[in-house]
Amino acid sequence: MNIYFHDPDDIPLPPGEVRIRELRADPWPDGRRVRINLEVTPFQKRPNGEISIRDDQGEEVASISIIETGDPKMEFTIHLRSPRLGAEYTVFSKVYYAEAEEEEDEEAANRSGEQPLLPLPTKSTVVDQAETTFRIEE
Repeated sequence: MNIYFHDPDDIPLPPGEVRIRELRADPWPDGRRVRINLEVTPFQKRPNGEISIRDDQGEEVASISIIETGDPKMEFTIHLRSPRLGAEYTVFSKVYYAEAEEEEDEEAANRSGEQPLLPLPTKSTVVDQAETTFRIEE
């Protein structure tokens, strides 16, 4: 049983209106990990997300994918591949909805006695993006 406590005035929004409320990055004292806080508006349909971290030379040093989150407030710890003391990093986040297209007609599959193929996400609609920076102190 899941119990969610939320502000009754905070109405869940349809996919096209979901927005990022907060994106925050706080490096751990060890300089190898980063705590990421991501909050989105309440939603009617579960969104997907991507978070990537790039160093000051533009190289991706970490990334995660979020598949149909059930909670608008998320916290992750991400491990950096090659942390450098004194370097500045940029965190990029996007929230999107994947749209599926049928690979074959389900009715035709049922007539042939085969299992219908599951729809594969083939297209996505980004509804919001955000970025923030952090520095690993020396």
